[in-house]
Amino acid sequence: MTAMRSFDTIGNSREAASAEIAAAGETGAPLEGADASLQADDLAGILYAGLAYAAWGIVPIYWRWLANVPPFEITVHRVLWCALFVVAVSFVRRRSTHLLSLICNTRLLATLTLTSILISTNWLIYIYCVSSHQLVEASLGYYIVPLISIALGVTLFSEHMSRLRLFAVGLAGAAVLLKTVEVGHIPWIAPALALSFGFYGYFRKRANVDAMDGLTIETLILFPFTLALVLFWSVSGMGAFRLSHPSTDALLILGGPLTAVPLAMFAAGARRIRLTTLGFLQYLAPSITLTLAIFGFGERFTWLDAITFGCVWTALVIVAAEGHISRARTPRLRGSVP
Repeated sequence: MTAMRSFDTIGNSREAASAEIAAAGETGAPLEGADASLQADDLAGILYAGLAYAAWGIVPIYWRWLANVPPFEITVHRVLWCALFVVAVSFVRRRSTHLLSLICNTRLLATLTLTSILISTNWLIYIYCVSSHQLVEASLGYYIVPLISIALGVTLFSEHMSRLRLFAVGLAGAAVLLKTVEVGHIPWIAPALALSFGFYGYFRKRANVDAMDGLTIETLILFPFTLALVLFWSVSGMGAFRLSHPSTDALLILGGPLTAVPLAMFAAGARRIRLTTLGFLQYLAPSITLTLAIFGFGERFTWLDAITFGCVWTALVIVAAEGHISRARTPRLRGSVP
């Protein structure tokens, strides 16, 4: 669902970095590794990143097992148990002192408070999509994220947008318009997922903190509220935890590691492979989710859906092709790796 600088030398550094924030899948994990665009791909890195994206693609199966639990309650437990898990991992990694220094940075803490709200909102919407059988809409949202990142780069970073990229963003807008025609009202799920994750990436990009440390602080910020809610639900007999089948309790608890472990794999992979490779791999998760929604969960995929996704896929191909052409025309710096 991590901040980094791209090595694009001709005016596209911020745009490349912001576009690749989308590589985090539904966890909202930011990228790491300042020189990742220069290194050769490592097989282990491809494997780590591929497994992370595959996990994010099939994770709806897990949330479907909790269909008897409301999405908001699942999200609360996800934050709670993820916080406990990553804190334990931080102790093992001996990051406690470093985390305390980060928490004492009031500006950083304010930024991570905002990102914790954004990513929790993103998680809530995603789980709602699973429970309400709208995974096709969710996958569309994550396909749109890179285009949202480009738009944010232009509006917030005053980056230049070429005519091709302007056309690509226009295609994404046309896709949302087609979806509006199909459902008869303004669709909110795909734009909400894309915007919450896009702004999460924007603010996370401004926070100088790595993936696991950032996730630890983000979940700790919400930990007191989630703990209070779980305790209240348990005492009042309103929640699912400890009041339903033990398997439900186990699934809620394991939702924490399920959030953190793919993030760790992703961070390990991101440091070992190039940004271009990571950019291609990022579409693995929504592609798996879309396939699962149609053939696994039997969700409806109409001809208007096909046109909508066709617009978005065409836009992504245009952006990828233009980026490849721009890199090919860019003079290689001395010492760079082919």
